[in-house]
Amino acid sequence: MSKTGDFTASTVMAKTARRVPQQVRGERRVAELLEAAAEVFAEAGYEAATMTAMAERAGASIGALYQYFPNKEAVVRALRAQYGEEMAARWTPLAAEASRLTVAELVDRMFEVMVEMMEAWPAYLTLLGAPGNYKRDPAARNRLREHFAEVFRQKRPQLGKEEAFRVANVALQLVKGMNPLYAEASAEERVELVREFKMALGGYLGARLGG
Repeated sequence: MSKTGDFTASTVMAKTARRVPQQVRGERRVAELLEAAAEVFAEAGYEAATMTAMAERAGASIGALYQYFPNKEAVVRALRAQYGEEMAARWTPLAAEASRLTVAELVDRMFEVMVEMMEAWPAYLTLLGAPGNYKRDPAARNRLREHFAEVFRQKRPQLGKEEAFRVANVALQLVKGMNPLYAEASAEERVELVREFKMALGGYLGARLGG
């Protein structure tokens, strides 16, 4: 798992879990528990998912699960932290590649990455609407926007740093704005939604950066 500043799944567990694994074996057990929990969330939804079902799916006792996570909300925070790290691992290389792409190609790749993530982690969409006070580290969030801001300045040198950062922020929000609609849509409708959001982002970046 990649690190995003100080924001890692281990950091979140240190703040929310009852017991932080200190050995490789313990970390592997936590990974197994989180994988099982993600499957339960994806299948049952947030409200219906239970700690008992997560433990059973992992082949663990309920006590073993509670050793690491005091409640369902703590499991959600750890999964979101994990997804945040993995997202950064996928987005950052794209930001480096983007300077060689046309605006249309960049838009295609941005949505390709987002769809790949949602398909790879079925629980991701389920957990977007889960309750709880969860905020990503601002430095980690800004780092990705700074990567894209630099790319946009390479494409349009007239952009100042502050303006480029604003364009990056809007662009990434447009990509993420598809998530709640995508979560509720059928497979056929998801294809159409991606097409519509590509048009929206393509029009925006085309106007701001040129073709």
